[in-house]
Amino acid sequence: MSDFKFQVINPLLHSELRLKIMVALDSLESADFMYLCQITDSTRGNVSTQITTLKDAGYIEVSKSGIGRFSRTTCSITHRGREALRAYEEGLRRLFSERVPDEVEVVEKKKEV
Repeated sequence: MSDFKFQVINPLLHSELRLKIMVALDSLESADFMYLCQITDSTRGNVSTQITTLKDAGYIEVSKSGIGRFSRTTCSITHRGREALRAYEEGLRRLFSERVPDEVEVVEKKKEV
């Protein structure tokens, strides 16, 4: 049996919404929270949850200004986040270019009757 395994890609960035946020922030110096909601076509709650996840991973920085209802949340990508995004992109490229070696046993599922 072969030791072949597909390339592992970053599961944190494999979420569609988190990936959209990261790609947007990669091309901008920073982005307002409401702008991220708009361009991702997602709710404030969903965007807020994903921003927290990305912030906790060290991929983005979040800053708040203003008071109460008039506060403004702005996000920007970190160096670590930019590196993770580049590695994710490269991981996907490698994943699509990998081929299962001929020596890997082919296991067929039996058709259920």
